[in-house]
Formats: sequence, C-alpha cells, structure tokens
Amino acid sequence: VVEFALELARRKALAAEAVCDAGDVILSSDTVVFCDGQILGKPRDEEDAFRILSLLSGRDHQVMTGIAVRRGSQCAVCTEVTDVTFRPLTDAEIDAYIATGEPMDKAGAYGIQGKAGIFVSRIDGDYFNIVGLPVCLVGRILTKHFGFQLI
Repeated sequence: VVEFALELARRKALAAEAVCDAGDVILSSDTVVFCDGQILGKPRDEEDAFRILSLLSGRDHQVMTGIAVRRGSQCAVCTEVTDVTFRPLTDAEIDAYIATGEPMDKAGAYGIQGKAGIFVSRIDGDYFNIVGLPVCLVGRILTKHFGFQLI
C-alpha cells in the first residue's frame, strides 16, 4: 500500500516535469486510506461514499501519503503513515455528512479538517498527513535533499 501511494506521487511529479523549467523544484503527493485490506481512494458516487464511511465507522485505519520531490534528475521520495480511529457512526450521520458534498473529493470519503473531524476519536501520527500533506516530512526532504533553508 505504501508503494502504491509512492508510485502515484512519482507519476504526478513526472507529469509536472513536462510543463516545468529544468531547475524547478516539483513537489507532488498522493494520499490513500487503507482499512481492512482495502485501499480507499476518492468515492465514485454517494453510494460508494456511504460504503467507505460505513467501513471506517468504529474502526482504525491508516492514512498514507506518498511524497515525491524532484529537481532535474534528483528525486527524493518518502511516505508518511498516520493511524486514525473513527467513533461508531450512525447511518443518519453518514447520510448527513454525504449530503454536505464534502466527502466526494477526498480519499477515504472524509476530510478531518472539515465536518468529519467530529468522527475522529483518536490519531497516532501527523495530523497534517490526514489533511493531505505531511508538512514536517516535506520540510525534512527539502532541507536534507535539496538544501533549502526553511526558517
């Protein structure tokens, strides 16, 4: 699963390279949610969002973000994994959340930074990873591999 997230990030970086100047730094990422042996991307429709949120209800899952940073031939890739626990959700809560439209463009059909924050009873790891970009990891990559002075 980690390799899947990394491969998605690598592909995005390569696609961006085609429209960037040679010396540009390209940062790409992709986030997936993993639960019960399934990779959960963005829901296809409301029915799929209901299925995904029902699967996450009352359970632990992992949020994995693959990061790729490129400049010319230099490329650094890493992943961040955060464990998340959802409290049990009622069907009515899931339906109401889906009606907001918020889950439709998010891996795992939820955004912790939005209305679904009330579903999360526990996290172990980087909150910003769940949002979609593990800022601390990106900073470490830019500093270590590309010589950026960030502060």
